[in-house]
Amino acid sequence: MKTVKQISDLTGVSIRMLHHYDKIGLLKPTQLTESGYRLYDDQALATLQQILFFKELDFKLNEIKEIINSPNFDRMKVLENQKKLITLKRDRLNSLIELINKILEGDQVMSFKEFDMSAYYRALDEFKRENYEKVIKMFGSEEKYDEMIAKAKEAEKDIAQMAIKQYGSIENYVEAMKKNLNNEILANSAKQIDDFKNDFLYDQHPKLKELFKVLTEDLSKDISSEEIQKTCEEITHIVKEDYEVFKTNMGDSYWYSMVKQFLVLPEWVKEVDEKYGSGASKFIGKALEFNLKSSEPKLEILYKKLTSDLNKSPVCDEVQKMISEIVDETEKQNEYLRVEMGENYWTYLAEQYCSNPVFIESMDKNYGKGASKLIGEALMFYIENNKMLKK
Repeated sequence: MKTVKQISDLTGVSIRMLHHYDKIGLLKPTQLTESGYRLYDDQALATLQQILFFKELDFKLNEIKEIINSPNFDRMKVLENQKKLITLKRDRLNSLIELINKILEGDQVMSFKEFDMSAYYRALDEFKRENYEKVIKMFGSEEKYDEMIAKAKEAEKDIAQMAIKQYGSIENYVEAMKKNLNNEILANSAKQIDDFKNDFLYDQHPKLKELFKVLTEDLSKDISSEEIQKTCEEITHIVKEDYEVFKTNMGDSYWYSMVKQFLVLPEWVKEVDEKYGSGASKFIGKALEFNLKSSEPKLEILYKKLTSDLNKSPVCDEVQKMISEIVDETEKQNEYLRVEMGENYWTYLAEQYCSNPVFIESMDKNYGKGASKLIGEALMFYIENNKMLKK
């Protein structure tokens, strides 16, 4: 048995911190003396060692406590997982040290040729020249296509970084982009979604025009009311009958995504509010979203299930099982759509969940504060433990 001071001297953990671990139930002493002094045996010392491994991986104390106190806790299995994560962290740090050493030695390691986007713009111009009708079909007009290119130039640095991280190089990204631009499934889907938007905004579908007028007559109504939900059901029924894109294997997902645009897409929200009144877009989105609760896309259900308890450890079996299902479902959708997502798609996506402010704000808004971090860390762990994961 060792005293708290001996444990502190041996491990470097302060006495105050050991007292805190005891207080929060993370590491209880093996026994207390009659005078109230804490004593720790070898098993407690082994637990402390495991806690320190977790802290090295930036786990929060409540996360460590959940893992260690789990009835399914397997010390050796956890140690194996910790070893993998610490090895990954070591390799990243070694890469940084190597880069710093090269700079200190005077090597010219900052090359900007990898960020040359000229091939990307040439490919976009070439696609417009050779596929003018398809450009009009996909984007609605030549002006909108040119506007897309202009926006890309404004975000050139971000796109270049994404291309290199997700696809391996700008060249790979350009080739993938060419395939995606020539993807008939995506082209037809984009056009039909655009058709719905135009019909909605410019009253080109008489029945939908009447239904949306009824839906937005009184924006103070309860969206869950029988009257509002009956109208929503009629809208969804007609949309799925009259627009092919919402009938396909991806139909439910496409319609759910379209409904979410009423809530989050600034340009779309502005146009809808101008048409039906301030707050109309949010009202329509919430009413339709409420109506779709019983038929949410599988991916949405999985993400909601994953983030239902944000205190769970990203490496626990339950979270990892859901991440596996999310990956499988996403891969199925990409295969159906024949989308080129890049060889490092999952790693790049995990990084975005952990560090990109736009991703974090969006995911946390949808699923709760800390959701993006949980998803990103869980996905990182899943990737590391599934080296054969399809990229």
